[in-house]
Amino acid sequence: MLLRFRVANHRSIRDECELSLVAAVAGDGMARSTTLRDQDQEVAILPVVGVFGANASGKTNLLRALFDMRDAVRTSFADWATQAGVPRQPFKLDPAAAEETTLYEVDLLLGVNPVRYTYGFELSDERVEAEWLHAYPDGRRVVWFDREADRPEEEGGEFLFPASAQSGGFRGHPDVLVPVTRPNALFLSTGATLNDPQLAALHRWFIDNLWLVTPGADVKARSAWTQRLLADPKRGKDYKAWLVELLSIADLGINGIDVDSKSGEIALQHRTADGDEIALDFLTEESLGTHSWFAFLGPMLSVLDAGTVLLVDELDSSLHPTLAAEVVRLFQDANSNPRGAQLLFTTHDATLLGSAVLDRPLAREQVWITSKKSSGETELYPLAAARPGDDEDLERGYLRGRYGGAPRVSVGEITRALGWREKEREREREAKASA
Repeated sequence: MLLRFRVANHRSIRDECELSLVAAVAGDGMARSTTLRDQDQEVAILPVVGVFGANASGKTNLLRALFDMRDAVRTSFADWATQAGVPRQPFKLDPAAAEETTLYEVDLLLGVNPVRYTYGFELSDERVEAEWLHAYPDGRRVVWFDREADRPEEEGGEFLFPASAQSGGFRGHPDVLVPVTRPNALFLSTGATLNDPQLAALHRWFIDNLWLVTPGADVKARSAWTQRLLADPKRGKDYKAWLVELLSIADLGINGIDVDSKSGEIALQHRTADGDEIALDFLTEESLGTHSWFAFLGPMLSVLDAGTVLLVDELDSSLHPTLAAEVVRLFQDANSNPRGAQLLFTTHDATLLGSAVLDRPLAREQVWITSKKSSGETELYPLAAARPGDDEDLERGYLRGRYGGAPRVSVGEITRALGWREKEREREREAKASA
């Protein structure tokens, strides 16, 4: 499970931002219990967090940062060997940022008997400047490795492995792994690729988690994902039943799915006015709404089935507000989400903050806000930092800009701006006519 994410100097995120999925109060709301304890208090984790904010405030960049961290762990050993330096995207509106490192760090809970891990790294344009991995068996911190590119030899050199295997530290073979770790490759990627069992377990988390769903561009690929689930002979029957039910719940008039056993192509069965059924070709005859929902179901069901983390950019662009609220509730409910999958999404849909129709699918501690400073930097903070009242209408407060993260546009401002431009054009035409 994902506990926390920290990032700095990535796209619009200039200064360090931290997103926490740790519940403020264990046993309150939708939080899931864990084996962790903090000062004798149980630590619980949120299954869903929503990030709200205006256009260009940095919501997408936050999810992209998590995905880019995953991509670095997955590819640094093999792919970065083919290029000079390290791929990254530092903050561009301040030239000084190009000389500073980009930071990524996650706190995770892994294993059958869950243990907390902290893993992170810092990148420059040329190399990995720092990398670290800490474990917390029995709540105590054990440093598995600590890497600093410029650490002097008299202080131990670039890599330190301070804890012994007997004290719960790294049990691998630094003498083998360190010499083959390039300056522009992560030690975690190197060790996992060379089959170190301890590092492979953490590496596997990055492989299996942080699937990113984006609006529009990847609908075709996600639809193919859903189709593959249907065509899988080992799991197809279960997924087919789930998909038919979920498509029907969306009130699309669908009550069946036909799957071609050879090609894997599908046709959705629709009810006719006289009670019969007719199959419509999925690619040419189904609506965009059906395609969006169908494309969303494959990743969602896969993540729920595996107990992993799904990142969704602009949930409201993919789904109607009612469906979006139901997706949130699906992840919140322990019966429909028994493996503890997590959903981290961005949205403009203020109805998820609470409305007369949808109630309030998100607790206050599950809401985070992004806003853009005058310098162009993204600021990230929890809704609680704005101190909303206990009985406050969060939807109204957000839309009125009380918590930040909403566009600073007054009523009629855009209309007046275009009207001003039209007056300028009229004066230009009059000036030309009188010349």
